[in-house]
Amino acid sequence: MISVLFAVLTAVSNGSAAVLQRRAAATVPDSQAMRLSLIGRLLRQPVWLAGIGLVLVAAVCQAVALATGPIAVVQPIFVIELPATLLIAGRLFKVRLPRPVWYGAAAVTCGLALGLAAAAPGGGSESVHGTAWIMALPLTGVFEALVILWALRLRGNARAALLGLAAACGYALTAALMKDAVARLDQGGAGALFASWQLYAMAVAGVGALFLLQNALQAGSLAASQPMLTLGDALISIAYGVTLFGESVRTGWWLLPELAAIGLIAAGCVVLARSPLAGGGPPPRRRVH
Repeated sequence: MISVLFAVLTAVSNGSAAVLQRRAAATVPDSQAMRLSLIGRLLRQPVWLAGIGLVLVAAVCQAVALATGPIAVVQPIFVIELPATLLIAGRLFKVRLPRPVWYGAAAVTCGLALGLAAAAPGGGSESVHGTAWIMALPLTGVFEALVILWALRLRGNARAALLGLAAACGYALTAALMKDAVARLDQGGAGALFASWQLYAMAVAGVGALFLLQNALQAGSLAASQPMLTLGDALISIAYGVTLFGESVRTGWWLLPELAAIGLIAAGCVVLARSPLAGGGPPPRRRVH
């Protein structure tokens, strides 16, 4: 229950951060894409800094969630970040959310419930044993390079979608490294944590994923990048959980409801990401009777 609670808190913080960062990144011209100057421009925007603050809060909550639960359970819960954010935004702005938003939220929530029930993830170890990272890191690097190079050949929403996938892979890798690093803390205390290479690799992967996400948000609409980011993070994290931590998920005929769950989540994310609130725009004005 602790891991689920902190996973939900992480999802809410990350979803809110994505909306704020999208609002800031949309003001940056295309000439700054894939350059460090993009971050320099964003650092001067209070909205973007607020989003980064929420990212830090999410990182703490995610560390607690991963320390107390399997990565294949924790990471998929993050798919609720967008519907949770829109519902909270509607409350804060005191606006009535349109029916498509509620339908999208219901699709994502039902998809998550169906997927977790069908896959039944669990088991595994708290840390990565042996030389598993020796193969995982190069394969991840090759995948990231191919996706980024493909994205650079495209423009608009196609680039946003691919960069969203690249960012998702970076965040999934960050989560796997974080779980492995936190296990060192449990085993040998703070000294073991700060002596582990996983801690510093996690920082590098996290910064890289953040950079890719900003470029995804700058390249196109949230409706293009968010589904790839959301589903990519969940699915790649499950792959890390199974291959690195020895966690288990059901296969066979269970793949049918699992694929149905992925479809529900993807459809819900597209609907939700098209909302003006998700795009960082002002909420519609309330009618005065």
